[in-house]
Parts: sequence; C-alpha cells; structure tokens
Amino acid sequence: MNAAADKVLGALVREGWCVLSRALAPSLLARIEADLEPRFAATPLCQGAFYGERTKRFGALLARSPAIVDLVMHLPVLDIAEAVLGPWCDRIALNLTQAIEIHPGALPQLPHRDQDMWPGPKGTMEYLVNVMWPLTPFTLDNGGTRLWNASHIDQETPVLPEEEVVVPLVGPGDALIFLGSTLHGGGGNRTGLPRRGIVVSYCLGWLKPFELQWLVYPPAIARHFVPDLAALVGYAQHRPNLGNVEGQCPSILLGDPVPNCLPAVDALRPDQAEAVADFVRGQLGELG
Repeated sequence: MNAAADKVLGALVREGWCVLSRALAPSLLARIEADLEPRFAATPLCQGAFYGERTKRFGALLARSPAIVDLVMHLPVLDIAEAVLGPWCDRIALNLTQAIEIHPGALPQLPHRDQDMWPGPKGTMEYLVNVMWPLTPFTLDNGGTRLWNASHIDQETPVLPEEEVVVPLVGPGDALIFLGSTLHGGGGNRTGLPRRGIVVSYCLGWLKPFELQWLVYPPAIARHFVPDLAALVGYAQHRPNLGNVEGQCPSILLGDPVPNCLPAVDALRPDQAEAVADFVRGQLGELG
C-alpha cells in the first residue's frame, strides 16, 4: 500500500469514512457518465421510501461502460478494501456496482448501516467497504452523502442526531470511502439539478452479495474480463471449497469448451491442507 492510501486507511479506521482525493481523472468519470446517460434516461424512479421515490438506481455497470473497470479495479482502493476485510476472509468479492441519481425534491434517506443486510454478529469484524465515485459534485444541498463520524465504533445506536451529520464536499475523480458499519444515508436534494454518483462496494468473499454477480455477469460476459476481475465478481473459490462448480473453481466456466465431467479438487487453506496431510500420514503409518 502506498503512503497516500495508508494515510486514507488510517482516517477510515478512525472516523469510519475518508476521501481519496483526485483518485482518477475527472475526464474518465465524464466518459462513464456519457456511457450511462441512456440508462439514466430510461430507468424509472425507485419505488419505496428506502430507495427513494425521487431517486433512480441501476446496477450491472461493468456491462454498461467499459471504463467502470477502472473504478472497480482501482489499486489503492482495492488495497484499502483488502486491508479492512482481509483479516476475516480468504478473498474479497465485489458486492455491487450501482449508479444513483437523486432528483430535485428528494428527501434525505433513512440513516442506515449497509452491513445490516447480513444478520451476523456486529462489532467484531467488518462486512463491506463502500466507495462512492461522484459523477457530479456532492454538496449539502444537492443530496451529498450524509455520514456520522465514528458511528462504526458504537454500532448499537441505530440513529444519531441529524445535526451531527457530515457531508463531504467531493467531485468527479474523488473517492468517498466508508465502512459498512458506518451510519450514513443519501441527502435530500434542494436544488434544481439531479445529483449523480456511482457506488462500488466490496464484501467478505464468503457472503452472499447485494447484487448477484454470477447472474449479472454470466460466463458469456465474464469470460471477457481479466482474471482478477473475473475472480472478484465470483469466478473464484473461497477456501475451503466454497463457491465451487463440480468441485472445481468456477473459473472453469469461462473456458471454451467447458468440460462435461470434472474431478473434484481440494481447495483448502494452507493450515487445512497440512492438517489433512498429517491425518493421511498418520493412517498410512498405522497401516505400515
């Protein structure tokens, strides 16, 4: 991890959120926005108070703009996600890519912690890392992301006072990073223009992701991804043996042709492989 990413990681752990400024060229975000423009125009407003009835959302962004890969595979961001999530999993996974457009008149979103999608124990580990990439500048007035400092530390408090909220001023090219345990919500839009952004999030590799990556990116699409990206969207096993196809790494589905009959192959952590080897040696010793 480089010095800039290391400094950002320190802020993330301390406050529950941080900003990686000028992480990408604004021109790249402008190109992505142009690619997504037809989808923004065609997507209906959300239904339901949580998603926001004056908000548009759509996913599967890796299939909608080639440049999205630069967001998903941004190396300093991946380093930060690995540092936060790595202690709790064998590999991290892509949780979602989603474009969000908050329209004028939208109300603030209910404060929430994204980790609450999963009903596991909280407070002992992190479940995901979110990265918001603005397509337009985020401000207090146009629906910029609301965050509560250090709210990841006391996760038993479901709601904190609105007057304690922080709205980072970020723009195209900046990366707003926050933990899945951080209380946050989209802001209300009191301006006459929509606020657009893209959220990319990474989760523990053994979790069921928010966006079902294997359905969003079936083999016909994923075989065109570079191997590291294919693995991130789910075409990789999580040791031991989790997420296999016929006992093999699901990357086998990206080949041409795909074999009909395959042997199951162990995919174990080193400590597990050694334990199995010791067990086998013991049995062979008894037989000998």
